[in-house]
Amino acid sequence: MSHLLGWLLGCVILGMGCDWFGRRVVFLASLALATGLGAGEALAASFPALLALRLLHGGALAGASLALYVARLELCDPPHRLTFSMGAGLFSVVGTLLLPGLALLAQDWRLLQGLSALATGLLLLFWGFPALFPESPCWLLATGQLSQARKILWHFAEASGVDPENSPEEESSLVMELDVLSAGSPQPQHHWVLELRHTRITWRNGLILGFSSLVGGGIRASFLQRLAPRESAFYGPYFLGAGLEVAATVFLLLTVDRWGRRLVLLLSTLVVGLASLLLLSGVQYLPGWTLLFLSVLGLLASRAVSILSSLFGAEIFPTVIRGSGLGLVLAAEFLGQAAAPFADLQGRRGFFLQHVVFTSFAILALLCVLLLPESRGRGLPQSLEDSDRLRRSPLLRGHPCQDHLPLLPPSYCQVQTQLFQDG
Repeated sequence: MSHLLGWLLGCVILGMGCDWFGRRVVFLASLALATGLGAGEALAASFPALLALRLLHGGALAGASLALYVARLELCDPPHRLTFSMGAGLFSVVGTLLLPGLALLAQDWRLLQGLSALATGLLLLFWGFPALFPESPCWLLATGQLSQARKILWHFAEASGVDPENSPEEESSLVMELDVLSAGSPQPQHHWVLELRHTRITWRNGLILGFSSLVGGGIRASFLQRLAPRESAFYGPYFLGAGLEVAATVFLLLTVDRWGRRLVLLLSTLVVGLASLLLLSGVQYLPGWTLLFLSVLGLLASRAVSILSSLFGAEIFPTVIRGSGLGLVLAAEFLGQAAAPFADLQGRRGFFLQHVVFTSFAILALLCVLLLPESRGRGLPQSLEDSDRLRRSPLLRGHPCQDHLPLLPPSYCQVQTQLFQDG
């Protein structure tokens, strides 16, 4: 419970830090904190101290994961965004599967915690070099830090064998504009997530995705509770959850780019709602194999809802508040997971009440997902104005900024938008 609450707070607080201090700074700072706090857990002398360290350690890990997720998304072009995001998820599952083996070798939780802190420290040394993990040029451009963005983009171009000074005419105009805009060292422009209240469409979409993420994380315990009596091995539900996450990731890889984000999220939410309703109403009448199948299917669909809600949210929120927005969506998922220990305290009655509540939420989320737009193949919105005005305008379909919005300065997009609207 303490660890889940730490992830929740870390997603919210360090998500705002990503938008103010940058993705790289938050990632490295979170890894440094996670290393120290993990070592402190291994040396904790009392249970209250262990609880406090678990809370802070969870928050530090959340900040590192969130910053890495956002930076990876902003470095990908639309055709490869899904592949890289799902591929990173598969690497995460590999770590999940290796952890019980490491625990078997360690045979002591303090030693296991120390090894985990050592691994985090080694990761910090590896990703601490700017050439291996640069700052997101998308975030630098969106916040007006053009000179730093120019250096990173030039580094990318030279690493790809392209000379920025001898580029074609279109690229040359962008080079000249970046030079002009970066002159005079303009002050960075940062935004708070609360400014979303002035952007009606993005605010609504964020609430819907946060709600679907809450349902995906909270209803999982109800399906696992149906499987627990049938599992004799201690690690059975653990490995089952990891295997279903792999299956959900592969399912999303095969369907999301073909059918679209909204349709797959709608289908997954529908499966979650139907499986939960059937388990709730037919537990006394359905055979055992049917209950087992519905539980596994519900777990698979809930995993898909959680993964896709995060990706969808990262694509919908504009660059200037993407860390905060995605942090709120992920925090909603951890809030749903944190409801399971409370229900466990009440026994079967608590689980039944939790099952009823989240089943109702799943039906409501099914209706809300219908209001979401499609984001497949689109460039990421850069500013709050891009998010609400540019992305919804039917005049801008095929707009030159549509696929390259993260790599263009705001003034370039404004000029091109005006020319495009004027015909």
